[in-house]
Amino acid sequence: MGGISLGVTDGVALLTVDAPEVRNALTPAMGRELAEACDAVDADPAVGAAVVRGAGGTFCSGADRRGWRPGADQAEDATFRDTGAVYGAFRRVGTLAVPTIAAVRGAAVGAGINLALATDLRIVARDARLLAGFLRIGLHPGGGFFTLAGRSAGREATAALGLFGEEIEGTRAAEIGLAWRAVDDADVEATALALAAGPAADPHLARQAVRSFRTELGPPALPWDAALEFERATQMWSQRRRHQEDPS
Repeated sequence: MGGISLGVTDGVALLTVDAPEVRNALTPAMGRELAEACDAVDADPAVGAAVVRGAGGTFCSGADRRGWRPGADQAEDATFRDTGAVYGAFRRVGTLAVPTIAAVRGAAVGAGINLALATDLRIVARDARLLAGFLRIGLHPGGGFFTLAGRSAGREATAALGLFGEEIEGTRAAEIGLAWRAVDDADVEATALALAAGPAADPHLARQAVRSFRTELGPPALPWDAALEFERATQMWSQRRRHQEDPS
């Protein structure tokens, strides 16, 4: 059975989806584990950033369909709660109190692409496969896919992925803004960890900054004048703290 592992090194939390027999497909139980791991990250004030990855060179191949019952009543209580556990995992990653990076190798498909898009930034392998794929299997997109993709890649790319079933490689993902950088597969995790080391060096500031970042950029985004006022108090706090630490 698969699971979620959590490790912390030098202020960076490493969240690993580990179900190699199904290429890291998510079960409801794993969704709940991931949410619990996020709670543990938030409770540790020494953590200033988090990297989400998949074990064995694959990010996440979607939801684990071995327990999927397409003919069942999807509004039945247990089924509804199980689906919610997977959706809730995306949301919980997206509300982590620290800046987050997805380190995407191999495939990010369906629920897997939602998990990657739930983070603040993505580092992808040049040959990584990103595919929403919902309509291909007769399903409406779930997990907030359109909102997640739209805030990074915009309307055109979101339509291509979500409505027309386009599959893209990591290089193309970086070109259209769905990822920050595409690198060789062997360099994905090292690149993500190196980026995460920046905010991890000052966890308190990182947590304040990412709160402003998400509130201002959304979804929904704040207008500029509201953003100026929203971030002003925290910026004043950071200036005062810096002066107290270095009066010169």
